[in-house]
Amino acid sequence: MSSLRDNINLLESDLRADPPRISVYHDLPFPIFRYDPCAEWDLRREIRLLETRLLGAGKEIHIIPMSSLLWAALDKVHEKDDDEGLEAVIELEKQRGFVEAQQQVSTYLSSKVWVPLWDLLAERLASIDPENSVVFLTRVAAMSPGIFHMSMLLDKMHGKTKVRTILFYPGSIEGTTGLRFMDLKDRDALGNYRVKIYG
Repeated sequence: MSSLRDNINLLESDLRADPPRISVYHDLPFPIFRYDPCAEWDLRREIRLLETRLLGAGKEIHIIPMSSLLWAALDKVHEKDDDEGLEAVIELEKQRGFVEAQQQVSTYLSSKVWVPLWDLLAERLASIDPENSVVFLTRVAAMSPGIFHMSMLLDKMHGKTKVRTILFYPGSIEGTTGLRFMDLKDRDALGNYRVKIYG
C-alpha cells in the first residue's frame, strides 16, 4: 500500500508542477500509472483522494472508465448494424465459445468499419479544455483478458489530444518499461518508451 501511495504522491507532484512533468511528448500526454491488479480497491480509494486534492489545487478532473467506453462502443456498433453489437456477441459466445466472442469485440474496437476505441476516446476528450484539466482513464481491466491492448490505444492516440490523461494500468512490470497486462502469465511484457510510467 505504501508504494501505491508513494507513486500517487509522485504523480500528484508531477501534475502540480508548472508545467506538469507527466509526459515526454506534448502530443502524447498519456503517462501510465501501473498498479498491481489485486490493489484495485485501494487504487480506487487513492484516486478519489487524489481527485479531491487536485480539485482543491484548481485542477478540473474528469474520470473516464474504460468499461463505459466498451459499452458505448458496443451500442454504437448496434446503431450501425442491427445484427451486430452486444446481443450478437452473446449469441456468438453461446455458439462458438468465449475466444471467438472476445475476438469479435476486439474487431469492433480496432476496425474503422466499426467503432475504433481510439476515435471514441478522442471524441470524449475533444470537449475537455486541455489547459487545466486532467483525465483519469480507469477500469482498464474491462479490456481483459485480450479484448484490446493498451499499447495500441496509446499508439493510436498519438497526436489526437493535448488533454493530460493518466492511464491507470493493472499489471506487472519487468525492468523499467515492460508491462504485462493484468499480470497474465501467457502475455508478453510489452514496452512503450514514449510514455512515462509510474509504478
